[in-house]
Amino acid sequence: MKSSSDFFESAPDIEDRIQSSFAKQTVMNLIGARLTKALPGDVEIILPFRHDLTQQHGFLHAGIITTIVDSACGYAALGLMPAGASVLTVEFKVNLLAPAKGERFLARGSVVKSGRTITVCAGEVFALGSDQPQLIATMSATMMMLQGRPGIAEG
Repeated sequence: MKSSSDFFESAPDIEDRIQSSFAKQTVMNLIGARLTKALPGDVEIILPFRHDLTQQHGFLHAGIITTIVDSACGYAALGLMPAGASVLTVEFKVNLLAPAKGERFLARGSVVKSGRTITVCAGEVFALGSDQPQLIATMSATMMMLQGRPGIAEG
C-alpha cells in the first residue's frame, strides 16, 4: 500500500508555508483561532470559547466547529504537497457527536491518503476544559491540489 509520501515529499519549508497561509485566512483571525501544530500531514488548531460564536443554546455554533476542522484538514493536506501548490476543499462530511461546550476547542486534521491531485483527510474536534477532552465532531474531507492556476495564490 502506498503511503502519503509516495507521491510527494513535503517542501522543506512546509511549516513556514502553512503558518503563512494560515495568517492570510482572515476568518481564522476573526474567530480567534490559532495554528498550534503544523507538520506534513498533521495539523492542529485551537479556538477559545467565545459567546459571540454560539448558537441559540449557548453551544459553539456547528459552522464554527466545521470551519476550524476544515482548515485543519486542508493544511494537513497542504503539508504533503509540493512547493508552489495550493489546496482547496472539494467535499466534506461532518458528524456532530456532542454539544460544543468547553473552554477551548482543538481541531486536528490528518492525511489518510495523499494522491497526485486528491487527498483524503480525517478531522476531529475536541472540547477542552476542566474534564477530560471530549470528542465533539469528526470530519471526512477531500482536498484538491492546485498548481499554476491564475488567480489562486500558493498556499
